[in-house]
Amino acid sequence: MGFFVQNVWLIPFFPLLGGLIAAAVGRRAGVNAALPVAAGVALAFLVSLGAWITADAEKTVLVSKWIAAGSLVVPIEFRVDGLTTLMLSMVTFVSTLVIVFASGYMNGDPSYPRFFALIGLFVFSMTGLVLSNNYLLTYAFWEGVGVCSYLLIGFWHTRPSAAAAAMKAFMINRIGDVGFAVAIFWLWSIVPNHDLSYQNVLAESTLHGFSEAAKVGIPLLLFWAATAKSAQIPLYVWLPDAMEGPTPVSALIHAATMVTAGVYLIARSTPLVAQAPGVQLLISIIGCTTALLAALIALTQNDLKRVMAYSTVSQLGYMFMGLGAGVGSVARLAMVAAMFHLFTHAFFKALLFLASGSVMHAMGDVIDMRRFRGLRHRLPYTCGTFAVGGLALAGVFPMAGFWSKDEILLALESAPHAAHEVHFEYGWVYNVIYWVAIFTAFLTAFYTFRAFFMTFWGPEKLPGADDPEAPPVDPQAAHGHGHDEHAHDDAHGGHHVGEESPPIMTYPLLILAGCAVLVGLAFGPTGWFEGHLEHTLGFEGLPEGHHAFSWGTALISTIAAVAGIALAYRMYAEPSPVPARIAGSVQPLYRASLGKFYIDEIYHATVMKLVQFLAAASRVLDVRLVDGIVTGVAKLPRIAAREVLAKYQNGLIQFYAAASALSVAVLLWVLLFS
Repeated sequence: MGFFVQNVWLIPFFPLLGGLIAAAVGRRAGVNAALPVAAGVALAFLVSLGAWITADAEKTVLVSKWIAAGSLVVPIEFRVDGLTTLMLSMVTFVSTLVIVFASGYMNGDPSYPRFFALIGLFVFSMTGLVLSNNYLLTYAFWEGVGVCSYLLIGFWHTRPSAAAAAMKAFMINRIGDVGFAVAIFWLWSIVPNHDLSYQNVLAESTLHGFSEAAKVGIPLLLFWAATAKSAQIPLYVWLPDAMEGPTPVSALIHAATMVTAGVYLIARSTPLVAQAPGVQLLISIIGCTTALLAALIALTQNDLKRVMAYSTVSQLGYMFMGLGAGVGSVARLAMVAAMFHLFTHAFFKALLFLASGSVMHAMGDVIDMRRFRGLRHRLPYTCGTFAVGGLALAGVFPMAGFWSKDEILLALESAPHAAHEVHFEYGWVYNVIYWVAIFTAFLTAFYTFRAFFMTFWGPEKLPGADDPEAPPVDPQAAHGHGHDEHAHDDAHGGHHVGEESPPIMTYPLLILAGCAVLVGLAFGPTGWFEGHLEHTLGFEGLPEGHHAFSWGTALISTIAAVAGIALAYRMYAEPSPVPARIAGSVQPLYRASLGKFYIDEIYHATVMKLVQFLAAASRVLDVRLVDGIVTGVAKLPRIAAREVLAKYQNGLIQFYAAASALSVAVLLWVLLFS
């Protein structure tokens, strides 16, 4: 076993150590508080890359014992295989670039050290989740990722919208975590020796011993957990609001860490999920519906970061479409396609979020696209890299998104025939999903380049206080008592509004842009990605079929993407009355999309009202009934003493003597005649 594989525990350790150092040195270190975290995550990337290169087979590394209580034994054991090393390399590489960008972006924030300490803890939790070789240990890191996301989304906790978004993310993810917890309890009760390690749970002998209820119920529970973490219907509503955190946090959550955990969990559990074709179809339907809904919402949003947020929800839907298409002989292709899209998406989505942050940086924290325009000359690097990221997201050849998205479409196209081979009667549904996915690709290209042209094309316009869309001035923020993205003195280290970001922010953009071009070419046509995933637990047991690259699917998806870009150019490259006329002609649909189809309002009117009613009822029961009974019982001795016994405590010696004599007489009478 090589050095890097034997010491994979260093991968989560280095970011944790960097975060602890940043927390310890605090404000004394100033801008240098970012250095230990950046160094720690960069070292974690080097170890991950070394493990990728030197690991030629599946291996486990025992680090320590965690739980040893009777029949429940859970070691801290890390798994090194193809899926693990791919995820680790992607997470640590993208996180390193985000941290470098953040060191410039967050410069001047009074909580600068706290920010980087939390980032280190966040990367520690995510790498621990990926490395875990046990469902229970995965769950522990799963919760760690959730806590870190709560702290980072609500980083500017004095701002009500940020505090509300953090709480929303935390509570919705707790709903999903219930599914994961129940799945773990169920697995513990049925697997041999109560061993929750992946090699035991996903072994063929173990899976064959599952009851029909377990074969369906456990994958459903795991997918329930994944819908919260990876923002799928009905638990997706937290992710668009997560942009209330600093932009580098959005880049991490939306690209490399939090949201990838749910996709990773289902991919890791593929041998288990593949036993239930009905569950796979449900996963694909939910992914398809989520992708379409999020794309329709993104069409009309005016907040640049919110467009990118709904894009993430939509692309995660694509990944679940791929995972759900893995019926019969498509199983391997589906898993590879979904994970390949997760891999490529991390690069171009981090690029798009950081480029959006660069626009905010230049526009004095304004992110409403109606308040600026024509920035390509002022922000040439941001404009160029955003264009590259947009082309990759739209799936235009030869960008990374083209190769990974087309593999998902190929899996969907192949699924009906594979479903027929295994006598699954609902395979025809995959044909519907395939065409919805094509239509969603068209919408993706349109809303991405709508945002691009509204931001960078046309006559130059910079935000001003007299803009119709300008929010009212907050006196507290104006005097430094509140936080917007950078509402503090000298927030950008002397940067002036309207200028390109400094090199420490543009270099990560350029590197990510290069990755958005090259990773698809490097790993797609060459077969390197699938070849590396072959060294993954359970992969060899998945049915294998021959699925050549489909030029027909590639042509159809490319036409859809080019059509979306061309329509966006026609409508938004120059100021035009066309968008307003179209919006006016379909006013109900436009308002529904702009209002996010009122999903949040529906939640508030139903789920939130019900929860609030139950809380109020519980309060009444607790205060009136439970507390009433407890305090009532406590009052009984006092009432008895005051109302019954007090009248006999009159202070007359003669009365006490007579009462004593009478009591003795009664006692003697009882003893004599009992």
